[in-house]
Amino acid sequence: MRTRVAVVGGGQNCEHEVSLASAASVAAALDPRRYEVVPLTIDLDGMWRDSGAHPLGLSGATSVLSTCDVVFPVLHGPRGEDGTLAALCELAGLPYVGSGVRAGALAMDKWATKLVAEAIGIATAPGRLVTRTTAAQEVWTHPVVVKPVAAGSSQGVSLVRAPADLGPALEAALAVDDRVLVEDVVAGREIDVAVLRRADGTLQVSPALEIVVDGLFDFEAKYGGHADFRVPAALEEVDAKALTDAAVATYDALGCAGVARVDFFLTEAGPVLNEVNTMPGMTEHSQVPRMFAAQGLPYADLLDELVRGALR
Repeated sequence: MRTRVAVVGGGQNCEHEVSLASAASVAAALDPRRYEVVPLTIDLDGMWRDSGAHPLGLSGATSVLSTCDVVFPVLHGPRGEDGTLAALCELAGLPYVGSGVRAGALAMDKWATKLVAEAIGIATAPGRLVTRTTAAQEVWTHPVVVKPVAAGSSQGVSLVRAPADLGPALEAALAVDDRVLVEDVVAGREIDVAVLRRADGTLQVSPALEIVVDGLFDFEAKYGGHADFRVPAALEEVDAKALTDAAVATYDALGCAGVARVDFFLTEAGPVLNEVNTMPGMTEHSQVPRMFAAQGLPYADLLDELVRGALR
């Protein structure tokens, strides 16, 4: 008998379209001999829909979910990756792929992630928390990166090089979230490491991936095909070990499950944590699947590990 997997995509945030692409890719790649896929979509207004785009509402969606063996939430960003859908599954008693409520909420909150990382001795960029109330008092003294605290896909992120640009950058970030992180610019290579909890409970760490881009790795660079992803990244053995150790420590400290992508800047002093994605992009050509594929774990097998891990 095949395992019924509810693949949920979309969501009520600025990453809606990215999530739809990830969910469609996951649904198409799950082995049809082992899995019966039940696609569900959440519209921008919160309406749940079935595979035929028929409106279900939350009660109808819950009824559909209850007929499934496991839920595969492929939602990026707020009201999805932040533990919201995990909470729904917990309350309904449904196994689900990925991190739980606590890890999802902590990792989505970049400020909270910094606090956790620093508590276990992992460096982060010096930064401060800004709200709309305090934004008017924010004074530019040197180049900074301005980013929403809880958003993904580099939405609302700006590199501020001049005093006149700080105000507009804060406004752009506050349009996405009510809290903003202002961080010092870190000089270093952009290196990502993915950590996977396999179905047998062991951890597998991917080869590191380096992002080479001219300027800021923003939404256009990320999805416009302008970034050069190099996997495995060319690293000295000592740097590779430092990145692996920091990625696993962060994954464990946040309490992650399934797969998470841990993003770093590799500086002369060692790794500096940037952020953690508990539901990273999941098309076959996204960073995490490419990282594990370079290690000999094909996309379909990665998805199989995630589903079996959720059922474990």
